Amino acid sequence: MPRSADHSPGWILGVVIFVMGGCGLAYEYTFSRIASDLLGNSVQQWAVVIAIMLFCMGMGAEIQRFIPAKRVVSSILGSQLLLALLGGFGPLLMLLAFSYAPYQFGLVHYSLISVIGLLIGFEIPLITRINEGYSEDIRNNLARVLKMDYIGALAGGLLWIFVLPKFFSLHQTAYILAFLTVAAALLCWVFFRKQTRQPALILIGIIVTTVALGIGVANSHRWSLYAEQQLYLDRIIFSETTQYQHIVLTKDKKDNLRCYINGHIQFSSTDEFIYHEMLVHPPMQLLTNRKRILVLGGGDGLAVRELLKYPDVEEIVLVDLDPEMTRLAAEQPDLVGINQGSLTNARVQTVSNQTINPHGRYSLELPNQRRTIQPGNPYSPELQVINLDAIAYVQQATGTFDCIILDFPDPSSPDLAKLYSLPFYQALKSKLNADGVLVQQSTSPYRAKEAFLCIGRTLRAAGYSAVPYHDHVPSFGEWGWWIAGHQGTQTEPELTHKLENSRPLPSDLRYLTPDLIRASLHFGKGTLDTPNENITTLTRPAVLEYYLQGWKY
Repeated sequence: MPRSADHSPGWILGVVIFVMGGCGLAYEYTFSRIASDLLGNSVQQWAVVIAIMLFCMGMGAEIQRFIPAKRVVSSILGSQLLLALLGGFGPLLMLLAFSYAPYQFGLVHYSLISVIGLLIGFEIPLITRINEGYSEDIRNNLARVLKMDYIGALAGGLLWIFVLPKFFSLHQTAYILAFLTVAAALLCWVFFRKQTRQPALILIGIIVTTVALGIGVANSHRWSLYAEQQLYLDRIIFSETTQYQHIVLTKDKKDNLRCYINGHIQFSSTDEFIYHEMLVHPPMQLLTNRKRILVLGGGDGLAVRELLKYPDVEEIVLVDLDPEMTRLAAEQPDLVGINQGSLTNARVQTVSNQTINPHGRYSLELPNQRRTIQPGNPYSPELQVINLDAIAYVQQATGTFDCIILDFPDPSSPDLAKLYSLPFYQALKSKLNADGVLVQQSTSPYRAKEAFLCIGRTLRAAGYSAVPYHDHVPSFGEWGWWIAGHQGTQTEPELTHKLENSRPLPSDLRYLTPDLIRASLHFGKGTLDTPNENITTLTRPAVLEYYLQGWKY
């Protein structure tokens, strides 16, 4: 290709590869996020996706060697349009595959990733070949192409993480990226169409692709909801992918509500009161003082509902990472009906800032708050709802609590396993009063026995006296919890004795009785026996390994 004194086409190519690098990485992020929401184990999904993408980029670079010089521009434009279609419709295709052919989901998922990786790897050297005519030597040529690709990848990653999720759903984000890809293809066509044999045909392809994507984005919500509905027996009444998780609410013909996070059931209105009464009331019975309570997780407000049944509680701090979850608990009518408006009391204060005032005061309110303040009981406790990572809160918050309730999702990923780790439990000790107690929901002692026992070992290694208890929750099966107190002030026999001789419970409970508390302390023969001794640390999340093994089948 002859050299040209006009360097503007070289910068056009720079813009094209900048967009391609950003969109290509963002496509892979989108597919990784959907796979994580559907399959769990986010670290594994993201690691596998990036590895396959890089391998296929290398294969794409090898394939481009067979493209003759006269077809370079046409090949780039064709691959860009294919990339836009796969990237835009890929999330919907993945969801449909998981709904209708779950055993073939891996094939669809990794095929999409592989093809997109091939296309990106295919295009980079082709653009380098075109750019030869606008660079002084090979060093400048490679530097310009690779520089713009890497800068684009950084921009695309930051845009995908910090900007697009604030305004668009995951499916809409995919279409926006696809439109950017088509725009780059159109720009390339405008400047290099004379180097193609059939520029009119390529333009028609650009128009058809744009129309197809327009139809897709116009119907994205309806199509994605239809595909997702196939995963649930009951009608979906709410579905949203937040910055942190995918939340789905369903409702059956009898108006029973179920909440799912990343495809895993969190509660069913038919029996959630069993779980939450077992979570809250046994530890509350152990306390002589129960004025200040900390709830980590539990953004649905159901644990708070149970705490509000104690008139001597003066302050409740609810810390949940996802502001969308706490907003739903305060505004979604069905959820508000179940939690009995626990997050809409007149004394509720919501904080969404990412740091905590060193003086222990929480003064920022959730922007654009749409909550209607109702006249509340003047003697009801003050409730602070803080949208913050639990580890960050524990590291920054001042003061101590009489009771700490850990209502986290199961340790099904490395991020969640950190909340069941030795360092986290040790950090919580400084927030727990000397005679206070901590309770941890601890998955199923039947399905995931070793994970359940690992949680207890980790609590004991952190300096707690820890006592297990369990009950049957129909939606979950056999379920377990651990109650813990400081080893220096409360022994395990003392905790057990207090639970066996608990004080009168609140009169408006639907399930729990003193006899059930006593019964929950007894396990079947061999249930608590294990040869394993390892605990969960940040570098070795043993609870995650045991959890995945236990729930594998």
